[in-house]
Amino acid sequence: MTLRKFAGLGALLSIVMPSLAMAADEVAAPVLNSGDTAWMLTATALVLFMTIPGLALFYGGMVRSKNILSVMMQCFAITGLISILWVVYGYSIAFDTTGMEQGVVNFNSFFGGMGKAFLAGVTPASITGPAALFPEAVFITFQMTFAIITPALIVGAFAERMKFSAMLIFMAIWFTLVYAPIAHMVWSGNGGLMWDWGVLDFAGGTVVHINAGVAGLVACIVLGKRKGFPTTPMAPHNLGYTLMGAAMLWIGWFGFNAGSAAAANGTAGMAMLVTQIATAAAALGWMFAEWITHGKPSALGIASGVVAGLVAVTPAAGTVGPMGALVIGLVAGVICFFCATSLKRKLGYDDSLDAFGVHGIGGIVGAILTGVFAAPALGGFGTVTDIAAQVWIQCKGVGFTVIYTAIVTYVILKVLDMVMGLRVTEEEEAVGLDLAQHNERGYNL
Repeated sequence: MTLRKFAGLGALLSIVMPSLAMAADEVAAPVLNSGDTAWMLTATALVLFMTIPGLALFYGGMVRSKNILSVMMQCFAITGLISILWVVYGYSIAFDTTGMEQGVVNFNSFFGGMGKAFLAGVTPASITGPAALFPEAVFITFQMTFAIITPALIVGAFAERMKFSAMLIFMAIWFTLVYAPIAHMVWSGNGGLMWDWGVLDFAGGTVVHINAGVAGLVACIVLGKRKGFPTTPMAPHNLGYTLMGAAMLWIGWFGFNAGSAAAANGTAGMAMLVTQIATAAAALGWMFAEWITHGKPSALGIASGVVAGLVAVTPAAGTVGPMGALVIGLVAGVICFFCATSLKRKLGYDDSLDAFGVHGIGGIVGAILTGVFAAPALGGFGTVTDIAAQVWIQCKGVGFTVIYTAIVTYVILKVLDMVMGLRVTEEEEAVGLDLAQHNERGYNL
């Protein structure tokens, strides 16, 4: 009788257990979250809004009237070019984790595989995210907007003197050899070089701003100064455009930073708050530093301070607390002011629109201070227990990015200069790039 009971129980278990296993699989299966999806769609649109029209207006207003269209054209052309390169191979280089293993340094620690080239395997049903809660197609587009704005930022360093054709080829190569690999090293996950180091970069202080700022510095040095710089006045022709562009960048940056939480959650909410605090603090920091130094606060100064604050809080947005953001913003505003004015004059390089002074320096300041204010002991929300050790890791990440980006950017530019030339002729520069490169005028009076 007992044996029959066990036999009956075994038969029952053989029926029930597969059903329970199937039920468990169904529970564990990723389910799309409509709230997260809606937020990430919104954030993606906000980040694209930062480049067109935000950055196009911000930069366009700062150049002379004969070059406004050339700068805006470069922003639009880069948007189209990088969008296509991203889906062909950029996304794969940045986020394919084939061959990666935590703690093991190999080729795939620097450069992703090609398993996602041409977006192979991506369907409407593909889901991704921290808990696999929104479509992979949205993640691809969100990261695409980061890839778009990074090379567009470089334009500010060599504005008014680079050939449009050379610019396009430079950006395509730079995106392939610099942006996508740096993004992979920092953000791809276990096995990525800087990920394994423990570098904190929530939304792109290293990947976007230090990367673009250093590349811009190298570019403006390789191309040389604009004709007449620094003795000829080269005042911004329309600061109204610049202020409108700065406002668009400020608004769009909430998608940039809060969107990097990849969910509609508390981290996104705090990232939005600290972004606002740091930006306001940096705007005031730059304004008062300029007021004390030069006697009057300027519209260009406060707009530049806004961007400096946005840049500096970017790597920290997911881990820093409100008071840490306040300090980061104030420090970045003051330091970027002196670097974009006094340091640039002293060293004599012609960074036309202060791409390095604002993005490069702001990114470095923010990356290092992230190691300080991510610590819970200082009001942060990270896991930093040893501030000195984390600051060293941040400095190591900054140093690697600066050296890698500078060397590869320099080689790309020198090769292109030998092959096709980088710079417009003196006559074309005098006429203006709008007419010389595009046969159009920004203003027809």
